[in-house]
Amino acid sequence: MGDRGTSNHSEVTDFILVGFRVRLELHILLFLLFLLIYGMILLGNVGMMVIIMTDPQLNTPMYFFLGNLSFVDLFYSSVIAPKAMINFWSESKSISYAGCVTQLFLFALFIVTEGFLLAAMAYDRFIAICNPLLYSVQMSTRLCVQLVAGSYFCGCISSVIETSMTFTLSFCASLAIDHFYCDYRPLQRISCSDLYIPNMVSFFLCSIIILPTIIVIIVSYIYIVSTVLKIRSTEGRKKVFSTCSSHLGVVSVLYGAIIFMYFIPDRFPELSKVASLCYTLVTPMLNPLIYSLRNKDVKEALRKILGKKLFLFNSILTENRIK
Repeated sequence: MGDRGTSNHSEVTDFILVGFRVRLELHILLFLLFLLIYGMILLGNVGMMVIIMTDPQLNTPMYFFLGNLSFVDLFYSSVIAPKAMINFWSESKSISYAGCVTQLFLFALFIVTEGFLLAAMAYDRFIAICNPLLYSVQMSTRLCVQLVAGSYFCGCISSVIETSMTFTLSFCASLAIDHFYCDYRPLQRISCSDLYIPNMVSFFLCSIIILPTIIVIIVSYIYIVSTVLKIRSTEGRKKVFSTCSSHLGVVSVLYGAIIFMYFIPDRFPELSKVASLCYTLVTPMLNPLIYSLRNKDVKEALRKILGKKLFLFNSILTENRIK
Protein backbone atom coordinates (compact mmCIF):
# COMPACT_ATOMS: atom_id res chain seq x y z
CA MET A 1 0.00 0.00 0.00
CA GLY A 2 2.87 2.34 -0.52
CA ASP A 3 2.91 5.36 -2.82
CA ARG A 4 1.82 4.13 -6.17
CA GLY A 5 0.62 7.25 -7.87
CA THR A 6 -2.97 6.48 -8.73
CA SER A 7 -5.03 3.45 -7.74
CA ASN A 8 -8.40 2.82 -9.32
CA HIS A 9 -11.12 1.89 -6.84
CA SER A 10 -11.38 -1.61 -8.37
CA GLU A 11 -7.72 -2.32 -7.42
CA VAL A 12 -8.01 -1.20 -3.81
CA THR A 13 -8.20 -4.05 -1.28
CA ASP A 14 -7.52 -2.17 1.97
CA PHE A 15 -7.53 1.30 3.46
CA ILE A 16 -5.65 2.50 6.54
CA LEU A 17 -7.58 4.32 9.29
CA VAL A 18 -5.06 6.78 10.71
CA GLY A 19 -7.24 7.61 13.73
CA PHE A 20 -6.12 10.20 16.28
CA ARG A 21 -2.62 11.61 15.84
CA VAL A 22 -1.56 11.34 19.47
CA ARG A 23 1.33 9.76 21.35
CA LEU A 24 1.30 5.97 21.63
CA GLU A 25 0.73 5.97 25.40
CA LEU A 26 -2.44 8.02 24.92
CA HIS A 27 -3.91 5.23 22.77
CA ILE A 28 -4.54 3.23 25.95
CA LEU A 29 -6.40 6.16 27.50
CA LEU A 30 -8.46 6.64 24.33
CA PHE A 31 -9.22 2.92 24.19
CA LEU A 32 -10.50 2.97 27.78
CA LEU A 33 -12.54 6.10 27.07
CA PHE A 34 -14.11 4.52 23.96
CA LEU A 35 -14.75 1.30 25.91
CA LEU A 36 -16.46 3.18 28.75
CA ILE A 37 -18.64 5.25 26.40
CA TYR A 38 -19.55 2.26 24.23
CA GLY A 39 -20.44 0.23 27.34
CA MET A 40 -22.76 3.03 28.45
CA ILE A 41 -24.29 3.16 24.95
CA LEU A 42 -25.02 -0.59 25.03
CA LEU A 43 -26.41 -0.51 28.56
CA GLY A 44 -28.45 2.67 28.09
CA ASN A 45 -30.00 1.98 24.69
CA VAL A 46 -30.66 -1.74 25.19
CA GLY A 47 -32.13 -0.88 28.61
CA MET A 48 -34.34 1.81 27.08
CA MET A 49 -35.65 -0.58 24.40
CA VAL A 50 -36.37 -3.29 27.00
CA ILE A 51 -38.23 -0.83 29.26
CA ILE A 52 -40.35 0.50 26.37
CA MET A 53 -41.19 -2.99 25.07
CA THR A 54 -42.08 -4.49 28.47
CA ASP A 55 -44.15 -1.69 30.02
CA PRO A 56 -47.70 -1.37 28.55
CA GLN A 57 -47.98 2.21 29.86
CA LEU A 58 -45.21 3.25 27.47
CA ASN A 59 -47.17 2.04 24.45
CA THR A 60 -47.56 5.57 23.08
CA PRO A 61 -46.29 7.36 19.94
CA MET A 62 -43.63 9.25 21.91
CA TYR A 63 -42.06 6.06 23.25
CA PHE A 64 -42.46 4.29 19.92
CA PHE A 65 -40.23 6.98 18.39
CA LEU A 66 -37.90 6.88 21.39
CA GLY A 67 -37.50 3.09 21.08
CA ASN A 68 -36.54 3.46 17.43
CA LEU A 69 -34.14 6.27 18.34
CA SER A 70 -32.42 3.93 20.82
CA PHE A 71 -32.23 1.21 18.15
CA VAL A 72 -30.63 3.62 15.66
CA ASP A 73 -28.18 5.00 18.26
CA LEU A 74 -27.16 1.48 19.27
CA PHE A 75 -26.46 0.33 15.73
CA TYR A 76 -24.67 3.32 14.24
CA SER A 77 -22.37 3.59 17.25
CA SER A 78 -21.71 -0.17 16.88
CA VAL A 79 -20.68 0.44 13.27
CA ILE A 80 -17.94 2.83 14.49
CA ALA A 81 -16.78 2.06 18.05
CA PRO A 82 -15.63 -1.63 17.89
CA LYS A 83 -13.38 -1.06 14.85
CA ALA A 84 -11.96 2.14 16.37
CA MET A 85 -11.12 0.27 19.59
CA ILE A 86 -9.45 -2.58 17.68
CA ASN A 87 -7.32 -0.07 15.78
CA PHE A 88 -5.97 1.43 19.02
CA TRP A 89 -4.12 -1.90 19.49
CA SER A 90 -3.45 -2.68 15.82
CA GLU A 91 -0.20 -1.78 14.09
CA SER A 92 -1.62 -1.95 10.57
CA LYS A 93 -4.90 -0.09 11.39
CA SER A 94 -6.27 -1.46 8.14
CA ILE A 95 -9.87 -1.87 7.04
CA SER A 96 -10.85 -3.85 3.98
CA TYR A 97 -12.42 -2.14 0.97
CA ALA A 98 -15.68 -4.03 1.57
CA GLY A 99 -15.51 -3.16 5.27
CA CYS A 100 -15.07 0.52 4.48
CA VAL A 101 -18.02 0.49 2.06
CA THR A 102 -20.20 -1.28 4.65
CA GLN A 103 -19.17 1.10 7.43
CA LEU A 104 -19.93 4.22 5.39
CA PHE A 105 -23.24 2.81 4.11
CA LEU A 106 -24.54 1.76 7.55
CA PHE A 107 -23.35 4.92 9.28
CA ALA A 108 -24.95 7.17 6.64
CA LEU A 109 -28.17 5.15 6.80
CA PHE A 110 -28.54 5.38 10.57
CA ILE A 111 -27.39 9.01 11.01
CA VAL A 112 -29.88 10.25 8.39
CA THR A 113 -32.62 8.08 9.91
CA GLU A 114 -31.91 9.68 13.29
CA GLY A 115 -32.37 13.17 11.84
CA PHE A 116 -35.81 12.28 10.48
CA LEU A 117 -36.77 10.51 13.72
CA LEU A 118 -35.92 13.64 15.72
CA ALA A 119 -38.12 15.68 13.37
CA ALA A 120 -40.96 13.15 13.85
CA MET A 121 -40.52 13.41 17.63
CA ALA A 122 -40.74 17.21 17.44
CA TYR A 123 -43.96 16.92 15.40
CA ASP A 124 -45.31 14.44 17.98
CA ARG A 125 -44.64 16.90 20.83
CA PHE A 126 -46.26 19.70 18.79
CA ILE A 127 -49.49 17.71 18.39
CA ALA A 128 -49.44 16.55 22.04
CA ILE A 129 -49.03 20.08 23.43
CA CYS A 130 -50.83 22.25 20.89
CA ASN A 131 -53.70 19.87 19.99
CA PRO A 132 -54.02 17.49 22.97
CA LEU A 133 -57.69 16.63 22.33
CA LEU A 134 -56.91 15.43 18.80
CA TYR A 135 -53.61 13.73 19.73
CA SER A 136 -54.84 10.14 19.67
CA VAL A 137 -56.58 10.73 16.34
CA GLN A 138 -53.79 12.62 14.57
CA MET A 139 -50.91 10.53 15.92
CA SER A 140 -52.47 7.19 14.97
CA THR A 141 -50.51 3.94 14.97
CA ARG A 142 -50.58 3.96 11.18
CA LEU A 143 -49.07 7.46 10.96
CA CYS A 144 -46.36 6.60 13.51
CA VAL A 145 -45.35 3.49 11.56
CA GLN A 146 -45.34 5.51 8.33
CA LEU A 147 -43.12 8.22 9.87
CA VAL A 148 -40.62 5.67 11.19
CA ALA A 149 -40.64 3.64 7.94
CA GLY A 150 -40.20 6.88 5.98
CA SER A 151 -37.22 7.80 8.17
CA TYR A 152 -35.50 4.49 7.42
CA PHE A 153 -36.39 4.76 3.73
CA CYS A 154 -34.90 8.27 3.43
CA GLY A 155 -31.81 7.07 5.30
CA CYS A 156 -31.41 4.11 2.95
CA ILE A 157 -31.84 6.14 -0.25
CA SER A 158 -29.42 8.88 0.82
CA SER A 159 -26.91 6.26 2.00
CA VAL A 160 -27.03 4.37 -1.31
CA ILE A 161 -26.42 7.61 -3.26
CA GLU A 162 -23.64 8.85 -0.95
CA THR A 163 -21.84 5.51 -0.76
CA SER A 164 -22.03 4.79 -4.49
CA MET A 165 -20.80 8.31 -5.33
CA THR A 166 -17.89 8.00 -2.88
CA PHE A 167 -16.68 4.59 -4.03
CA THR A 168 -16.80 5.36 -7.74
CA LEU A 169 -13.88 7.74 -7.06
CA SER A 170 -10.30 6.78 -7.88
CA PHE A 171 -7.95 6.74 -4.90
CA CYS A 172 -4.27 7.57 -4.82
CA ALA A 173 -1.12 7.82 -2.68
CA SER A 174 -1.01 5.74 0.52
CA LEU A 175 -4.79 5.15 0.87
CA ALA A 176 -4.48 6.34 4.47
CA ILE A 177 -7.81 7.80 5.66
CA ASP A 178 -7.13 10.57 8.17
CA HIS A 179 -10.03 9.62 10.42
CA PHE A 180 -11.09 6.89 12.86
CA TYR A 181 -13.83 5.55 10.57
CA CYS A 182 -14.71 5.62 6.86
CA ASP A 183 -16.47 8.90 6.09
CA TYR A 184 -16.92 10.54 2.73
CA ARG A 185 -14.92 13.73 3.45
CA PRO A 186 -11.71 11.95 4.56
CA LEU A 187 -12.12 9.57 1.61
CA GLN A 188 -12.35 12.53 -0.77
CA ARG A 189 -9.00 13.82 0.56
CA ILE A 190 -7.21 10.74 -0.82
CA SER A 191 -9.07 10.76 -4.13
CA CYS A 192 -7.52 11.72 -7.46
CA SER A 193 -10.90 12.23 -9.12
CA ASP A 194 -12.67 15.49 -9.89
CA LEU A 195 -14.77 16.17 -6.79
CA TYR A 196 -17.12 18.79 -8.23
CA ILE A 197 -20.06 16.45 -8.92
CA PRO A 198 -19.66 14.41 -5.68
CA ASN A 199 -19.50 17.65 -3.69
CA MET A 200 -22.62 18.99 -5.39
CA VAL A 201 -24.47 15.73 -4.74
CA SER A 202 -23.35 15.74 -1.08
CA PHE A 203 -24.40 19.37 -0.64
CA PHE A 204 -27.77 18.62 -2.26
CA LEU A 205 -28.33 15.61 0.02
CA CYS A 206 -27.36 17.60 3.13
CA SER A 207 -29.71 20.40 2.05
CA ILE A 208 -32.74 18.15 1.52
CA ILE A 209 -32.04 16.16 4.69
CA ILE A 210 -30.81 18.69 7.25
CA LEU A 211 -32.80 21.79 6.26
CA PRO A 212 -36.30 20.19 6.16
CA THR A 213 -35.77 18.37 9.47
CA ILE A 214 -34.44 21.53 11.15
CA ILE A 215 -37.39 23.53 9.77
CA VAL A 216 -39.88 20.96 11.13
CA ILE A 217 -38.17 21.04 14.55
CA ILE A 218 -37.94 24.87 14.71
CA VAL A 219 -41.55 25.45 13.55
CA SER A 220 -42.85 22.78 15.95
CA TYR A 221 -41.07 24.38 18.89
CA ILE A 222 -42.17 27.90 17.97
CA TYR A 223 -45.77 26.70 18.26
CA ILE A 224 -44.97 24.73 21.42
CA VAL A 225 -43.37 27.73 23.15
CA SER A 226 -46.25 30.02 22.18
CA THR A 227 -48.71 27.45 23.59
CA VAL A 228 -46.72 26.91 26.80
CA LEU A 229 -46.55 30.64 27.50
CA LYS A 230 -50.35 30.68 27.56
CA ILE A 231 -50.43 28.07 30.35
CA ARG A 232 -51.21 29.83 33.63
CA SER A 233 -50.00 27.01 35.86
CA THR A 234 -46.28 27.27 36.70
CA GLU A 235 -46.18 23.51 37.35
CA GLY A 236 -47.70 22.86 33.92
CA ARG A 237 -45.09 25.04 32.23
CA LYS A 238 -42.24 23.27 34.03
CA LYS A 239 -43.56 19.84 33.05
CA VAL A 240 -43.81 20.74 29.35
CA PHE A 241 -40.44 22.52 29.26
CA SER A 242 -38.80 19.57 31.03
CA THR A 243 -40.02 17.16 28.33
CA CYS A 244 -39.16 19.45 25.42
CA SER A 245 -35.75 20.60 26.72
CA SER A 246 -34.53 16.97 26.63
CA HIS A 247 -35.38 16.72 22.95
CA LEU A 248 -33.90 20.13 22.16
CA GLY A 249 -30.66 19.20 23.94
CA VAL A 250 -30.24 16.08 21.80
CA VAL A 251 -31.05 18.01 18.61
CA SER A 252 -28.57 20.79 19.44
CA VAL A 253 -25.64 18.43 20.07
CA LEU A 254 -26.34 16.29 17.00
CA TYR A 255 -27.00 19.04 14.48
CA GLY A 256 -24.31 21.34 15.85
CA ALA A 257 -21.65 18.68 15.34
CA ILE A 258 -22.98 17.65 11.90
CA ILE A 259 -23.13 21.24 10.62
CA PHE A 260 -19.57 21.83 11.84
CA MET A 261 -18.41 18.59 10.21
CA TYR A 262 -20.10 18.87 6.80
CA PHE A 263 -20.81 22.55 6.16
CA ILE A 264 -17.64 24.24 7.43
CA PRO A 265 -14.55 24.05 5.12
CA ASP A 266 -12.47 20.96 5.79
CA ARG A 267 -9.27 22.66 7.05
CA PHE A 268 -8.84 21.10 10.48
CA PRO A 269 -8.94 17.27 10.30
CA GLU A 270 -8.17 16.77 14.00
CA LEU A 271 -10.99 19.13 15.02
CA SER A 272 -13.31 17.27 12.65
CA LYS A 273 -12.50 14.03 14.47
CA VAL A 274 -13.50 15.58 17.79
CA ALA A 275 -16.75 16.89 16.23
CA SER A 276 -17.40 13.40 14.84
CA LEU A 277 -17.17 11.97 18.36
CA CYS A 278 -20.15 14.13 19.36
CA TYR A 279 -22.58 12.39 17.00
CA THR A 280 -20.95 8.95 16.74
CA LEU A 281 -20.51 8.27 20.47
CA VAL A 282 -21.51 11.17 22.74
CA THR A 283 -25.08 11.62 21.41
CA PRO A 284 -25.92 7.86 21.51
CA MET A 285 -24.59 7.78 25.09
CA LEU A 286 -26.53 10.87 26.22
CA ASN A 287 -29.89 10.07 24.58
CA PRO A 288 -31.03 7.31 26.99
CA LEU A 289 -29.64 9.25 29.98
CA ILE A 290 -31.44 12.46 29.03
CA TYR A 291 -34.76 10.79 28.20
CA SER A 292 -34.74 8.49 31.24
CA LEU A 293 -33.44 10.79 33.98
CA ARG A 294 -35.81 13.59 33.03
CA ASN A 295 -38.83 11.36 32.37
CA LYS A 296 -41.12 10.22 35.20
CA ASP A 297 -42.78 7.49 33.11
CA VAL A 298 -39.47 5.84 32.22
CA LYS A 299 -38.20 6.08 35.80
CA GLU A 300 -41.43 4.52 37.08
CA ALA A 301 -41.22 1.70 34.50
CA LEU A 302 -37.60 1.08 35.53
CA ARG A 303 -38.62 0.89 39.21
CA LYS A 304 -41.27 -1.70 38.33
CA ILE A 305 -38.78 -3.87 36.43
CA LEU A 306 -36.16 -3.62 39.18
CA GLY A 307 -38.85 -4.31 41.80
CA LYS A 308 -39.91 -7.49 39.99
CA LYS A 309 -36.29 -8.63 39.68
CA LEU A 310 -35.65 -8.01 43.40
CA PHE A 311 -38.87 -9.83 44.33
CA LEU A 312 -37.89 -12.80 42.16
CA PHE A 313 -34.37 -12.81 43.62
CA ASN A 314 -35.70 -12.70 47.20
CA SER A 315 -38.17 -15.52 46.41
CA ILE A 316 -35.34 -17.74 45.12
CA LEU A 317 -33.24 -16.97 48.20
CA THR A 318 -36.18 -17.80 50.51
CA GLU A 319 -36.82 -21.11 48.72
CA ASN A 320 -33.15 -22.08 48.98
CA ARG A 321 -33.13 -21.33 52.73
CA ILE A 322 -36.25 -23.47 53.27
CA LYS A 323 -34.63 -26.35 51.38
